[in-house]
Amino acid sequence: MSHARLLDLGLRSYRDVWAMQHALHDAVRDGLAPETWIAVEHAPVITLGRNARAGNVLLPREALAARGIDVVEIERGGDVTYHGPGQLVVYPIRRLERFREVVPLVRSLEEAVIGACHAFGIDGSRWSEHAGVWVGRNQICAIGLAIRQMTSLHGIAFNVSTALDYDRLINPCGLTDRGLTSLSQETQRNVSLDEAKAALFAQFAQVFALQFDRSDATPAAKAAS
Repeated sequence: MSHARLLDLGLRSYRDVWAMQHALHDAVRDGLAPETWIAVEHAPVITLGRNARAGNVLLPREALAARGIDVVEIERGGDVTYHGPGQLVVYPIRRLERFREVVPLVRSLEEAVIGACHAFGIDGSRWSEHAGVWVGRNQICAIGLAIRQMTSLHGIAFNVSTALDYDRLINPCGLTDRGLTSLSQETQRNVSLDEAKAALFAQFAQVFALQFDRSDATPAAKAAS
């Protein structure tokens, strides 16, 4: 079983963690830091992937800024995504030996999320046309990755207790005919991020055959610099 570092950052701004991802990516790529997974909750932000269409952001940027919602153009695949309180975001920064491992990485992330949903009695499933995890026609987890120099960036956004009206701000992942859900919505109780994190990382450990070694952000940032 391989070891990976787990940075559990709590609530952090998107831009701060984005910069941290890049520093860690370079260190992991160059063999100067171990494989690192980041778990974080973000303040409200809309991210635009490489294939994002402007029309999938439903409010002007000035109106979003007035609500305290940042908008960031990033290098991951996919369209438009929202991150906010109550959503568990996980960024796996890991080296791949071959480019053909990218699709299996996405499928393994989906498998782990489906397993975590099952731990809460929820039947999550894949949809062949779009990466992520769904409960019926409602998305519970979005997935979007970037691979640079055979090392991954970005990851998953798992709705735990997220307010589900963010489809008034964007067409999530560019979709207009599907809905949104969360662990709390499906279980009809308030699921905490700690509960979700425990279930999800147990699945990651199993699916990826990893042992996670917890660390705080300070030594990680030093190791990545």
